[in-house]
Amino acid sequence: MSGDGTGPMRAFVLHPDIVASPISREPARALEEAVSLAAALPELDVADSAVVRLTKVAPGTLFGKGKIEELGALFEALDVGLVLVDGPVTPVQQRNLEKAWGLKLLDRTGLILEIFADRARTREGVLQVELAALSYQRTRLVRAWTHLERQRGGLGFVGGPGETQIEADRRAIDDQINRIRKQLGKVVKTRELHRAARAKVPFPIVALVGYTNAGKSTLFNRVTGADVLAQDMLFATLDPTMRAINLSDGIQIILSDTVGFISDLPTQLVAAFRATLEEVLSADLICHVRDISHPETDEQNQDVKTILAELGVSEDTAQIEVWNKLDLLAPDDAAARQTEADRAPDIFAVSALNGQGIDALLAAIATKVEGEKTIETLDLPFADGRRRAWLFEQGVVEDETATQTGARLTLRWTAKQAAQFRRL
Repeated sequence: MSGDGTGPMRAFVLHPDIVASPISREPARALEEAVSLAAALPELDVADSAVVRLTKVAPGTLFGKGKIEELGALFEALDVGLVLVDGPVTPVQQRNLEKAWGLKLLDRTGLILEIFADRARTREGVLQVELAALSYQRTRLVRAWTHLERQRGGLGFVGGPGETQIEADRRAIDDQINRIRKQLGKVVKTRELHRAARAKVPFPIVALVGYTNAGKSTLFNRVTGADVLAQDMLFATLDPTMRAINLSDGIQIILSDTVGFISDLPTQLVAAFRATLEEVLSADLICHVRDISHPETDEQNQDVKTILAELGVSEDTAQIEVWNKLDLLAPDDAAARQTEADRAPDIFAVSALNGQGIDALLAAIATKVEGEKTIETLDLPFADGRRRAWLFEQGVVEDETATQTGARLTLRWTAKQAAQFRRL
């Protein structure tokens, strides 16, 4: 919000390029992602952005005195009301920089929390954001926490009563955290009941995971015919969405669309959204959707794998890679990627936008969740009408001929279907 509350607040995005940092992301790409994060909040208008190279970090102010003065003059000239620092900023640094510049300041964690607050729709999503925000604010006595009583909207970091500089009563924050954890416990129990009910219906769960803005929701909509929010925007999807869909040969699966991952995801959010990502932990198959057109697709791939490992996803869980956004590549590059994917057993090159490669992907998902099919001949007596009907319902009967005692059936089925049949 702007100073007079009539329009978007003008923001400046800074990416500190710390020379001694062990993180080796390309500064210009990191800044581009940070600007995209800021653009995900409708109440912000990004006035400008810059990479600031730092040979060393000033403990109390992050930047040196000369750089602070230089940036302050720039912010004043651009009429900026908020500075977004793409990286961690300590509470002391935040307080000192806000005082020096006379502006609000938000670090990467605060910005991502603000976006998550703006996106959360389900009861659990809202509670998870509040819990993460309280954990974050507990370390910052420069922020009020009372805005969390509001029914909806952002967290108040960008606007609202967050600038009063009151020293938050830690006991009151802890009481809030305990209250939310109890509420979350009830919500998680409800989810567990739903999951237990689904477990009785033997539909495999296929979870779409990937870096934020990789095109998971577009793929989800393409496959399910659903109308999930799909925009060229970071964190467009926050709450998990699930749909039952029919694949070929009568195979049914439950497809789950999940929140996008991002590098340096705030630790508070990894912990807070663990419950939301439990669908991934219980999945029979993980589809890792990659934006293959992105310049940092390999780095994003590694970030997702790291977070999946942190979440405790078993190495035994079947996974396939979906190289999405072929339509954004030049024809020669798209053809090269397609050839590369064709040579790998578990990689599929697609365009969720125009449908290219989707049929092959769905066939692969069906094979993964059901297993390879074999041909078998079976003799059934006349009295076995119920089991014969089950075979036809499953769509596994290739041929049937009458015999003196009943019927001879030629079946094409998976090991799983054969085991289900023998249990009948």
